[in-house]
Amino acid sequence: MSGIQAQKAMMRVLKGETLSPPPLWMMRQAGRYLPEYRETRKQAKNFLDLCYSPDLAVEVTHQPIRRFGFDAAILFSDILVVPHALGRDVTFSEGSGPAMPPIDADGIHALSDVKAHEVLAPVYETVRRLAAELAAETTLIGFCGAPWTVATYMIAGHGTPDQAPARLFAYREPAAFERLLDVIADLSAEYLFRQVQAGADCVQIFDSWASVLDDESFARFCIRPVRRIIDGLRARGCTAPVIAFPKGASALYQGYREATRADALGLDWTMPLGMARDLQKEGAVQGNLDPLLLIAGGDALDHGVDRILQALGSGPLIFNLGHGITPQAPISNVTRMIKRVRGANAG
Repeated sequence: MSGIQAQKAMMRVLKGETLSPPPLWMMRQAGRYLPEYRETRKQAKNFLDLCYSPDLAVEVTHQPIRRFGFDAAILFSDILVVPHALGRDVTFSEGSGPAMPPIDADGIHALSDVKAHEVLAPVYETVRRLAAELAAETTLIGFCGAPWTVATYMIAGHGTPDQAPARLFAYREPAAFERLLDVIADLSAEYLFRQVQAGADCVQIFDSWASVLDDESFARFCIRPVRRIIDGLRARGCTAPVIAFPKGASALYQGYREATRADALGLDWTMPLGMARDLQKEGAVQGNLDPLLLIAGGDALDHGVDRILQALGSGPLIFNLGHGITPQAPISNVTRMIKRVRGANAG
């Protein structure tokens, strides 16, 4: 770890230190709950244009840091830039989310990453600018989607409640599905590596749909591809810490860190704090406040913050939400949470 990184609270925790108060950031911290984000969003033709415009992506990444002073900034982008870089026609529509033509076995075998890094070049430029502009104490986080979660969108063509299309495809076309996971994993490893080369201090892998799989499928579709990404990073000589977030994995979190070789675990809000303490014995954990508490506010928010600090504050903890902040969260409640975590009077 470089001297500059050693000054960064989040990087210290990722290396196993316990800090009080713990470092703090929020998933989706640059987003629609912020009026400044909504104004910047108007300057882009569409959501992908926002992700691929370094000027705009740098600005929205900075916004929550300026307003709240979080300990980390996370690159503003989207997990679906990876299938877009593989040649899939990805679109985002207000109110209906991302969409792309569903892929089949023939389409999987035709995937090519030949032009992927040309497509992703604006993302690397965004990281370079952020690394140059952020304060020395602010950790810069790069990220990608886990292959399972990215594949669910590619198979169905859109988000679904239980990812049945991807699960069915995996059962019916196991060889093609594993090839899809490998293609995504290999591009993601290089994508994360280039983010680190551009200046990211650490990276996070988001597996938003780990909750829908049985234990055997979890091992094949969540653990194996994430291990492939992390092994790919290490084979390239990349030592940046990796946070893995298999949302909703429940009991399957046990053994996940060792199996994937992740440095830290992101925990969703359903994780029992007793189990979280056990996982923390192996290294840093991140989370896990229910995002709805930022809407509720008041005593409920204070109690939720205090429970996590009491349970996990004596070990390596990065305070965060158990998933992304929602657009309905009042800014005043975010401020209240930050003050509570950092030990000031909530007021």
